Amino acid sequence: MASAGTQTEELKHDKPSFVQLRNPNIATLKEDVLYHFGLSTSTHDLPAMFGDVKFVCVGGSPSRMKAFIEYIASELGLGRAGEDHPNICAGTDRYAMFKAGPVLSVSHGMGVPSIAIMLHELFKLLYHARCSDVTIIRIGTSGGIGLEPGSVVITRQSVDACFKPEFEQVVLGRRVVRPTDLDERLAQELKACSADLREFTTVVGNTMCTLDFYEGQGRLDGALCSYTEQEKQLYLRAAHAAGVQNIEMESSVFAAMCSACGLRAAVVCVTLLDRLEGDQICSPHEVLAEYQQRPQRLVGHFIRKCLAGS
Repeated sequence: MASAGTQTEELKHDKPSFVQLRNPNIATLKEDVLYHFGLSTSTHDLPAMFGDVKFVCVGGSPSRMKAFIEYIASELGLGRAGEDHPNICAGTDRYAMFKAGPVLSVSHGMGVPSIAIMLHELFKLLYHARCSDVTIIRIGTSGGIGLEPGSVVITRQSVDACFKPEFEQVVLGRRVVRPTDLDERLAQELKACSADLREFTTVVGNTMCTLDFYEGQGRLDGALCSYTEQEKQLYLRAAHAAGVQNIEMESSVFAAMCSACGLRAAVVCVTLLDRLEGDQICSPHEVLAEYQQRPQRLVGHFIRKCLAGS
């Protein structure tokens, strides 16, 4: 017979976990217009359209996220071979969204402002659709520090350009700081999936999120540069000593918002180059295309494994 404590834990585990919005104003709205998605609570039946979603994968470009949904549909045996997956956000040119069974694939553009806008509307969509037990994963590309190109980094913490695990935003003239921790258990589950595949090097470490691709990441090849190669190297090596494995431009706000809204989240990015060795991405197109498929294959294996065990 299970103990009372065990029964309580089992009940907690069985209870669905819904998306939490940290905004009491949403409950007072007669209609919630998700403007950048071209969706609305009054014109679309969001629970019917999205209520079965359990996995959300987000990435920069619409073409990459369409390729991902086609890949995952094939992997999970959803629909007919070669079946088209229309863009649910076809009414707008800001973002693209595709769905196959319990998997939603959404583009977020480039940089913190673009992904932040998308996440606000995505979380409201999941909330209005009454989705529960959702896992959200960002898949993308990055620059590595001390890693072979093609390595995959699963983010433990997102840190800012001063290596602090926080996301800072000015709200109504006041500085608001939110933590950027991601789900450690999910990171380890993804790492185990990489061990299953045995196709490419995968590490768990910190990811530095910057506000810019050039000066913000210490590149020497932008239109502006006010530092030397030596200063760049000192900075990147200091980042590496602080546990940073890669650099990108979206993980901080992604981690902060997912944590605030109670979503189990991870960031999985492939490295396109080692920033200690250079700034420009010079690998052949076909090599880069294969690199970009690595996070998709890892996350696809994870989703398939989760559904097989459910």
